[in-house]
Amino acid sequence: MTQIAGVNRALDDMLVQLGEMVLRLSSPLVTRTAEERRALARSVHQYAVCASCSADPRVHQLKFELEAKIKPQLKLVVTR
Repeated sequence: MTQIAGVNRALDDMLVQLGEMVLRLSSPLVTRTAEERRALARSVHQYAVCASCSADPRVHQLKFELEAKIKPQLKLVVTR
């Protein structure tokens, strides 16, 4: 049983590292084109699928941050 816990910890650590890399790629300075934004959205989705199997709060926090990065920014438009 301790081997399984060790493997789970190692996977969680890898997920954290992967999430941090994807978070760096989510910068507008890095993902400029529509194609790059679509690739980022696919990466975030794949990360979220993997994160759903994790019990590590760091993984879920990164998932939350990544999903927030790809949500479209709404602009408030005021008309008279």
